Amino acid sequence: MSDNIEKAKQHFDALIKQQLERVEKLKAEVDWIDYSKLNPLIIGIIGGDGIGPEISKHAHMILRFLLKDEIEKSGIILRDINGLTIENRAKVNKAVPLEVLEEIKKCHVLLKGPTTTPRKGDKWPNIESANVALRRALDLFANVRPIQIPEKEINWIFFRENTEGTYLLGSKGINVTENLSIDFKVITSQGAHRIIELAFEYAHKNGINKVSVVTKANVVKATDGKFLAIAQQVADKYPDIELDDWYIDIITAKLIDPLRQSKFKIFVAPNLYGDIITDEAAQIQGGVGTAGSANIGKRYAMFEAIHGSAPRMIDEGREKYADPSSLLRAIVMMLEHVGYIDKARKLEKALDICTLYEKKIIITGRSDGATGKEFAEYVINTLKKPSLETLWNFFH
Repeated sequence: MSDNIEKAKQHFDALIKQQLERVEKLKAEVDWIDYSKLNPLIIGIIGGDGIGPEISKHAHMILRFLLKDEIEKSGIILRDINGLTIENRAKVNKAVPLEVLEEIKKCHVLLKGPTTTPRKGDKWPNIESANVALRRALDLFANVRPIQIPEKEINWIFFRENTEGTYLLGSKGINVTENLSIDFKVITSQGAHRIIELAFEYAHKNGINKVSVVTKANVVKATDGKFLAIAQQVADKYPDIELDDWYIDIITAKLIDPLRQSKFKIFVAPNLYGDIITDEAAQIQGGVGTAGSANIGKRYAMFEAIHGSAPRMIDEGREKYADPSSLLRAIVMMLEHVGYIDKARKLEKALDICTLYEKKIIITGRSDGATGKEFAEYVINTLKKPSLETLWNFFH
């Protein structure tokens, strides 16, 4: 027993030292990248695995259509990045193979398909989530997810802290004995402050008067307590914005409360809680396949579908029926982030027409619905319409 305790203490000691070193790095933050000064802007497209390569293929096609002039003038380069498959990651026993990470770091922004995260009992080694590893390696500290449901007057923006919380040391827990397992949660002042500040600054710039912070600070007093306390400090600098304080358990109920839904505007939360409520919100919108996701850092940014790699669809040979909508919504966020606002709005309106209003082509994930390719062609044909703006205004 004493040997087990000593090993656990040594393990914890090493983790604390690693995190204190990370805090020092966080104190030396770099400035935000200026995309307007990049020539060319390099967009990396990561297919991932499972249905990822299939839906990424359709996203690539739509990007080439939207950015045709910029690509021809070499102002933008679309670069395929291969090797982030579960097979390759398992082969080298790394969440992100080093040679793949080197190629990723040569890009400015990334459009990423889903990747498989091994779980206990499957055939893969217990390697870390590629998403978690990339967010940490590229310091993509802000996961930003918009949800819009006009008929319910829902217009939510979620700011999820991306590099700390429960997921940071998710693969570093310890089995002290066969009867006792302990995991670790990390919140730093620097990590909490920058995500909360980003949420409040977005609210300020967009004339939004409420930010809802989500924790379980009444029970998880050290880490969640720190996150809530820093939210209160940041809120003091924005007297025009109300700080709305919720616990994770009750907010999951209130998100489906018709009397409350339209009252929420912006959410900010630690990693795990943000993951939970953004998936719930996407389901309210129409399913996790309908929502895009942005992972923002000061040097890099990554945009992705919020759903998984759907191995069951692959096993059943249904990958061609996978819905690319979530990845296409991620393109909207990516174009907006790098300054192509008009193109972002155009694609957003085309997607609204195709998925919310006209619905001439429906994807079901099976042979009774359209293929992803057919849907992508439907979106491109909608983008080509001279009457796109008029059509969107009519429906909207």
